[in-house]
Amino acid sequence: MKKISTIILDLGGVILNLDQELTFKNFAKLGFDLDKMNNDSTLFSDFEKGLINETEFRSGIKKLKNGSVSDENIDEAWNSMLLDLPKERINLIKLLRLNYEVYLLSNTNTIHINCFKNYFDENFEDESWETLFDKIFYSHEIGLRKPDTDIYEFVLNDIGKTPKECIFIDDNQSNLYGAESIGIRTIWAKKPLSDKTMNEIKMISDAVASRL
Repeated sequence: MKKISTIILDLGGVILNLDQELTFKNFAKLGFDLDKMNNDSTLFSDFEKGLINETEFRSGIKKLKNGSVSDENIDEAWNSMLLDLPKERINLIKLLRLNYEVYLLSNTNTIHINCFKNYFDENFEDESWETLFDKIFYSHEIGLRKPDTDIYEFVLNDIGKTPKECIFIDDNQSNLYGAESIGIRTIWAKKPLSDKTMNEIKMISDAVASRL
């Protein structure tokens, strides 16, 4: 058995504050039922896997409204779920990197990431988002999406780690199940990254170390 060497973090709901209901409500104001759209098409999952680009995503939405909604309306509604990033979470990531390799694994898309990075650059001029982590994995860039097991296998192969060396932290339980199914230890982030999460990481790491 190997010690815990690696922490894999989700973005929304773990590092970045998120309110998906805002996007549902704002799409509803535009006349869309986001639940129905998600159930009836692969538009959103295709966008998160990078199978379609921003233009194709917006066009797919417009087709459901006969083009009566603007690109700006779509982007504003789509991005409304993205809230703020408290400075203390950046500090916690830096603390983690004193003892672990830290990676980011997020189901996301170009519209969200561009919006988030603009926010980050405006609010944290002295920080570099990319260098906060050992490496960043975005679903739309690697063509894979949580909770499918192949995305976790891709990350492990890329970073050269075994499942037992890693802890994966996500706010979505179904994503945890996918990671657990290949042997990765997980923490369910019912609340974003905090001192409580840090203690949970330490407890798991200490428990593993005690059995070495």
